[in-house]
Amino acid sequence: MATMTHDTTARGRLRSGLILAVLSASSFGLSGSLARGLMNAGWSAASVVAIRVLLAAAVLVPIAVRQLRGDWNLLRRNASLITAYGLIAVAGTQLAYFNAVAHMAVGVALLIEYTAPIAVVGWLWLRYRERPGVATVLGAVLGLAGLVLVIDLRSGLTASWVGLVWALAAMIGAAGYFVLSAHGDGTLPGTVLAAGGLLVGGLALLAAGAVGIVPLHATTNTVVFEHFSVPWWPPVLALGIVTAAIAYVSGIAATRLLGSRLASFVALFEVLAALAFAWALLGEAPRVIQLLGGAFILAGVVVVRRGEFDPSAEAAVAEPAAVAESGTER
Repeated sequence: MATMTHDTTARGRLRSGLILAVLSASSFGLSGSLARGLMNAGWSAASVVAIRVLLAAAVLVPIAVRQLRGDWNLLRRNASLITAYGLIAVAGTQLAYFNAVAHMAVGVALLIEYTAPIAVVGWLWLRYRERPGVATVLGAVLGLAGLVLVIDLRSGLTASWVGLVWALAAMIGAAGYFVLSAHGDGTLPGTVLAAGGLLVGGLALLAAGAVGIVPLHATTNTVVFEHFSVPWWPPVLALGIVTAAIAYVSGIAATRLLGSRLASFVALFEVLAALAFAWALLGEAPRVIQLLGGAFILAGVVVVRRGEFDPSAEAAVAEPAAVAESGTER
C-alpha cells in the first residue's frame, strides 16, 4: 500500500505534538518541587505563582513582539482569547487550586483538578458534537484509575464543600487551558498567546493579592532541597523560564498539533514528572502503588492516542482530501 503525503504529514504532526506535550508536562511537573522549596523558605504560594508567570511573561514578551512584526491588529483581534487565557488558564486555575488545598487534602484536590480531560471530552461533545469513541472512554477510565493510584488518597479523604467547589473550579480552569490553547484561526503565534496570557494572569494575581484574596510575601532565605541548598534566585529563574515560559509555549504548540482532547490526556504525564522531581529534589520516593498508577496512565494515553488516530478514521478523511487534490491538479 502506497504511503500518501498526508500520511507522512500526519505522523510528523503526531510525533512533534507528543514530544512537545511530554516536554510541557515535564516542565510543569518540575514546578511543584521548586515551589515547595521556596514555600519552605518562607514564600507564600501566591507569590511563587505570581513571580513565576510574570518572569515568564518578561522572557516571552520580547519574542512575541518580534513575531507580531508590528501587526498590532492581530493582537487586538485576539484580545478576548488572550484575556480569557490569562484569567482562566493561568490565574484562575492557580487561584482556585491554592484555595482548594486550603480546605482539603492536596491529593484530593489534585485528583479533582486532573479530571480535566473528562471535562474536555464533555465540552467537545456538547459544543462541537464530537462524540467520544470507545477508545477515548476506555483511555479516560484507565487514566483516572492511574491518577487515583499515583496520588494515593490513603493520606486523607476529608474535604469541605468550599474546598470541593474550588477544586472543581481548578478542574474547569485546567480544561480551559487545553480548549483555549487549541482555539484560534492559526494566525496568532503560540508565543504571543502564552506571553499575553501570562502577563494578564500575573497582573491578575497581583491584583488578587492587593485586595487580600491571596497572601503575597517572599523572602531571600536559602532554599533547601534534599541533598543541596541554593540561594533563592536559581529556583525562581527555573520556575519562570522552565516551568512557565517553556511549559506554556510547548503546551500551546502541542495542543494545536494534537487537538485539545489528546493533549489533555498526554498532560497526565505531569503527575508522573512531579513524582520524579519530588523524589530527586525533596526525597519523596514514589511507592509501588504510584508506579502501578503510572503504568495505568501510560496505558490510558496509548489507548486514547490509538482512538484519536484510528486508521479507518484517517482513511475517511484522507479520501476526500485526495479527491480535492486531484481536482486541483486538473
